[in-house]
Amino acid sequence: MGKRVHIAKLVSGVPGFDELLGGGVPEFSFNLIAGTPGSGKTTLAHQLMFSLANPQRRALFFTVLGEPPLKMLRYQQQFSYFDFDKVETSIRFVNLAADMVDGNFDRVLARIIDEVQEYAPSLVFVDSFRSVVQATPTGEQGFSDLQQFIQQLGMQMTSWQATTFLIGEYLQPDTESGPVFTVADGILWLSQLVRGDSMVRKIQVVKMRGAAQKLGSHTFRIDNNGVQVFPRAVMRAPDASAPMLGSERLSTGVAGLDAMMGGGIPAAYSLLVAGPSGSGKTILATEFLAEGARRGEHGIIAAFEKSPNQLLSNKLNELVSTGMVGVVNTRTLDLSIDEILHELVTMIDATGARRVVIDSLSGFELALSSIFRDNYREALYRLVAVLTGKGVTVMMTTELEDRYDVLRFSSYGNAFLADAIINQRYVELDGKFCRVVSVIKVRASDHSKDMRFYDIVDGHTVIGECVKGYTGVLSGKPLRTRRAARVKKPLGMS
Repeated sequence: MGKRVHIAKLVSGVPGFDELLGGGVPEFSFNLIAGTPGSGKTTLAHQLMFSLANPQRRALFFTVLGEPPLKMLRYQQQFSYFDFDKVETSIRFVNLAADMVDGNFDRVLARIIDEVQEYAPSLVFVDSFRSVVQATPTGEQGFSDLQQFIQQLGMQMTSWQATTFLIGEYLQPDTESGPVFTVADGILWLSQLVRGDSMVRKIQVVKMRGAAQKLGSHTFRIDNNGVQVFPRAVMRAPDASAPMLGSERLSTGVAGLDAMMGGGIPAAYSLLVAGPSGSGKTILATEFLAEGARRGEHGIIAAFEKSPNQLLSNKLNELVSTGMVGVVNTRTLDLSIDEILHELVTMIDATGARRVVIDSLSGFELALSSIFRDNYREALYRLVAVLTGKGVTVMMTTELEDRYDVLRFSSYGNAFLADAIINQRYVELDGKFCRVVSVIKVRASDHSKDMRFYDIVDGHTVIGECVKGYTGVLSGKPLRTRRAARVKKPLGMS
């Protein structure tokens, strides 16, 4: 016993699934895929089987339900993972419905043993194992027989060196725990959350022996390709070797604004750009990405509000076409924060992006499923924390109603999540609306307290002179002005 036993991991082929299990399905393990009706148990089991099965690793799929395997296969053929060439060569289906009529476990076990000995599979699936439990005679003797059957089945599969999956319908993971929950090496729990017209699927690794599984509940979707899991992104402990926060500054692409911020945005900060409709938030975000590209830094823009065609100006379209800026189109409704973060983090890792734009937070909230909107602040906090934790500088835009008697920097009191805030406003002077910008905060950094005029000229933000003698905007009093300076000589521009 001096040597450690190495447990090999089988790469499942289900996107995101292996990350939950610490690298894959433990070989020769005895597992239960459980959950509520319609949560995707059989689809996950078939996707695992078709991904893992090959001539050297054959699979045996036992069906206990009354419906014939042919009917089940008719529906499974609709998924892209289904491979006709593997059926009856690497995969065999066996119906145990007739053997389960009177709940004779000895006959069922004998049939399974005969099939396994004849076919010598490396993978064994039993669907639905819940039917086996329901066929158990009532009373202590029935419970004892079921427990003995499960233990014998588990020992037989391990001795045959088969990785086994039992599929069963359960309403709760804790209220119906029986012998199978105790004997199983791994328990995967699938569920559906429904609210109004929204439905979200979740998967949880309740138990996985000998593996550092990812805790918590994770979102997954079923589409034409089958199951895709979006592991829950969490903040990681800061790297001691990483540069001190704020030690590097990134230019916004607007020299005058950089000067107002004390030299630009500190790296790995989150910047909130708040302003009314038409104030130039998206233009500023484009300049931020363009400046990064000019310096050789990749960027990403997540479009929650506009479609890519609406969002991409000529400048941004050129950046996208050259590969310097990636676009995450998230206009699909009923998203989860896990899906959004998965796509962002995947693109960041692939491109090494240092700048990310979220346009806008209003669209981000609408894109979330109604199930997650109650936890919008928690979702936004995790989004910002994960991205900045990777060393990425995040610029977020948010649209606010422009009112003379109220000063707001974000909706729902989310301003505290930002390390820096830029506020864009309209003011009325001489019968005209003028744009005014101010830097509200830059955490742990000096910044200008001035309100400055700015304008949009040929797609560029031009910062002008300080607003002088302007009062009444925030007090609710009648508008009073002394002569106010206009945009004459742009700040930071020759």
